[in-house]
Amino acid sequence: MDTESPGFGGAEAEARTLDAADPGHRHLFLVPPAEGGRYPEVAYLAGNSLGLQPRATREELLADLDAWRRLGVEGHLEAERPWLPYHEVLTAPAARLVGARPAETVVMNSLTVNLHLLMVSFYRPAGERTRIVIEDTAFPSDSYAVRSQARFHGLDPDTAVVRLRPRPGEDTLRTQDVLDFLAAEGHTVALLLLGGVNYLTGELMDIPAITAAGRAAGALVGWDLAHAAGNVPLALHDWDVDFAAWCSYKYLNSGPGALGGVFVHERHLGDPALPRFEGWWSTDATTRFEMTPVSRPPATVEAWQISNPPIFAMGPVRTSLELFDSVGMPALRERSLRLTGYLERLLDEVTTDRPLTVVTPRDPARRGCQLSVRIGGGSANELTKRLRHEHGVIADAREPDIVRFAPVPLYSTYHDCWRVADALAATVEATR
Repeated sequence: MDTESPGFGGAEAEARTLDAADPGHRHLFLVPPAEGGRYPEVAYLAGNSLGLQPRATREELLADLDAWRRLGVEGHLEAERPWLPYHEVLTAPAARLVGARPAETVVMNSLTVNLHLLMVSFYRPAGERTRIVIEDTAFPSDSYAVRSQARFHGLDPDTAVVRLRPRPGEDTLRTQDVLDFLAAEGHTVALLLLGGVNYLTGELMDIPAITAAGRAAGALVGWDLAHAAGNVPLALHDWDVDFAAWCSYKYLNSGPGALGGVFVHERHLGDPALPRFEGWWSTDATTRFEMTPVSRPPATVEAWQISNPPIFAMGPVRTSLELFDSVGMPALRERSLRLTGYLERLLDEVTTDRPLTVVTPRDPARRGCQLSVRIGGGSANELTKRLRHEHGVIADAREPDIVRFAPVPLYSTYHDCWRVADALAATVEATR
């Protein structure tokens, strides 16, 4: 059982009061039962790794399965949600989510597959402009992807890939340092590919400023929005981003390994000079069943599609996007600022006399809904196990020493945040 920590008993009442005034949308989600602690449900702070299941997902997915049972192949045209154009139902809400136009947006594949397909078009090293720039703390899959792209073009990835590091003694990459690098060496950069929100630290990059600087330097600019889509407001079209990709199993709550999304700015659409891999779904839908050997790609991002979409994987994405449409990113962002700020205030109290340090920027404009905590003298995995089994708090470990807490505005509560602080205070021994 949990034992209340001095200084946090009274704060629990405050958390309950805040939840009554600012309840969020927890009732729309299924929250796992707790395996430890004194509360029936977990305090789920791992939505930056895998979002919770919306209550509507199961019924709507079963409806798609039932169409297969009843109609067989005829479901392509006769299902309540016909399979042939199914992906088109997701286009408009996905575009609204990331601040794009429908012709610029499509839901398809998984994140790293999409990054590779996009780099076929947008990483074209030539002359002295051969380098790919990423952040040093990029998610490993991005690092593997860009290194393999460099090798594919016959380049040495150790020199072709530039990893931008924070200043000595700092945990996050300053926007000015990115801009300074581009001003000095932008003429050597073919592609700038950064994470919109850094997976490790939770830092929100200045996407419009960095995009403008990259394009001014003559580079193409892409963004990995795995931790940004559904977390922070985005305006990809207006920010003049060349391309972007994201997953939908984190903040978009579409299930493990769910389909990702792609954005390509309209200035690139219909450009016959762009190299691009093609397949069955890359050709114009109106002529697809003429079965001709030469593709006729549409002047939309759908030209980057290859295979017909997996319907049962698209269903949960559709359900989630409808939820985001109904709530709206502006409202979610406002609640995120309140909820994350509250957790930060509690963590300030806990970390004062414990070997714990919040490494996420304190400026709310420079972060999403994640606060990363570095632990001194211990294992991140071991701490998250104790939090789960002793206190019913689920967080995410990144070894060796980072624990990530994500108070997701759709379903997290102020009481969840209080439980995090209370559990840390009870689990991590004070140093004085």
